[in-house]
This record gives sequence, structure tokens and C-alpha cells, in this order.
Amino acid sequence: MKHRAFIYIILAGILWGTSCLFVNALKPYNLTSLQMVCIRGSISAVAMCIFVFFYDKSIFKVSGRDLLLYFCSGAAMYFTAAFYYAAILKSSASTAVILMYTAPVMVMVYSVAFMGEKFNLPKGISVFLMISGCALVSGIAGGLKTSILGAFLGLMSGVSYSAYNVFTKTQMNKKCNPLAATLYCYIFMAICSLIPCKPWQIVMVATNAPVTLLPIIGCGICTCVLPYFLYTLALGVLPAGTATALGVMEPLSATIFSVVFLDETLSVYSVFGIVLIMVAVFLLSRTANEEDV
Repeated sequence: MKHRAFIYIILAGILWGTSCLFVNALKPYNLTSLQMVCIRGSISAVAMCIFVFFYDKSIFKVSGRDLLLYFCSGAAMYFTAAFYYAAILKSSASTAVILMYTAPVMVMVYSVAFMGEKFNLPKGISVFLMISGCALVSGIAGGLKTSILGAFLGLMSGVSYSAYNVFTKTQMNKKCNPLAATLYCYIFMAICSLIPCKPWQIVMVATNAPVTLLPIIGCGICTCVLPYFLYTLALGVLPAGTATALGVMEPLSATIFSVVFLDETLSVYSVFGIVLIMVAVFLLSRTANEEDV
């Protein structure tokens, strides 16, 4: 069963990495990054509602205190996707996903500063590697030609994703129902995304160009519903630290997809920066795994 769980995590990472392909497929139809977030959030929310309705309707019932916490995680997921998709459009898929993946290190810094988590040498090395990797990937060092706005948006997606992880960790500490947390996270993400995105324009695009229906549906199913389902199955067997370490498949697959299918090029500096950030995340995940034992 553990071997199967490893496969689930790897598949989830690959599916998360396909986001750049769906964003690129919808880009010619003048859909904004916020509208793409709306597509992802709305389809995910509908899919989760259908699943919970047939699985266990009692999951819909939650306390007001938990609902506020779920709203925070939904808003954080919305901003993560909004900044991430905008970073893809303004810079490149490889830059966007790598900068977003600085989130685990940001969570560690927050946990040490505000949640009483102990700081040790591996964590310090992780911070140093992350900062160095970000400098190379974003173009601050190495002379890489990357949009400053794109690099900023990528880092903001990492900040938002770290906030999502903090809220999720709080939910786990409060023994919240994981399905309820996921359900309302997607619902609130969808609600947040509907407000600024002019959803009727998405309907018009889908109506006038039926060819967009496949990437629109795929954006929600392939980049959100399926990978989360596989990741949840794996967490039932693997320690959280191991699962997070294997999650480096997401930036790795996104980078490969961007080079193979989107004709993006990577300089030596950017490759080195990617490696540094991935090593930082892997090292931090292994440290967390040892602390959980």
C-alpha cells in the first residue's frame, strides 16, 4: 500500500504541474488570471458539493467558528491561485511555480516566529538556500531576464500559499473534519473569485468557442479535484513530511511542461536556482518528518 501511496503523491504533483498548460490554452481567448481562478474554484466547489451530497450530507453542517477558519483558508487559496496564474502570464510557468513553492520555508519561518517551533541548523540552511534560489530564479542575481512584476507575483503566490498552509495546520490542530475543510475552502474560494472576475464573460467565451470547454473543465478537475483526492489518499499512509517532500514533483513537472510544450528556455542560473529551492523544500520536509516521529 505504501508503494501505491508514493505513486499517488507523484501523480498529484504532476497534475498540479499541468496548471501552466491550461492557463496557456485559455490565454488566446483573453481570459484574465482572475477568471481562470474562478473556473478552477467554481468547478472544484461544484465537484466537492456533489461528492459530499452523496457521501455524507452531515458534512455540510459546521460551526460558525470553523466556518470563519474555512473562509480564511478559501481566501488564501484564492489569492494563491490568482497570483500564481498572473505570474505565469507575466513571466513564465517555471518561474511562477518555483517562487510559489517557497511557501513551505515561509511557513517554517512563521512557525518559528509565532508558533513556538524550534529553529535548528537544517531549517537555517533551508532559509539560506531558498533566498539564494529566489535571487537566481527571479533575476536579482545571475542576470536572468525575468519580469520584475512576474517575480513579485510569484513570491506573493508563495506568501498566500504559506498562509493557506498555516490555516490548514490550525484546522488540523482543532480536529476539523478534513472533508468539511476542503469543501468550504473551495466554496469560499469560488465566492471570492466570482466577485472581481465578471463570470458572464467566461460563459460567453465557452458559448462562442466550445473548444474552450475541455480546458475549462480540465482546469478544475485536473489541477484541483483529482490531485487533492490522490494526495489525501496518500496522506492516509505516508507521514506528512514525506508527502511534502515528494511534492517537489509539482515544480519539477511544471518546469518540464513549460520547456517541452510551451517553448520556454532555462538559463544555467535559473536551473541552479530551481535546484536550490527544491533542495531547501526537501530538506525542510525531511526535518519535519523526523520531528513528527
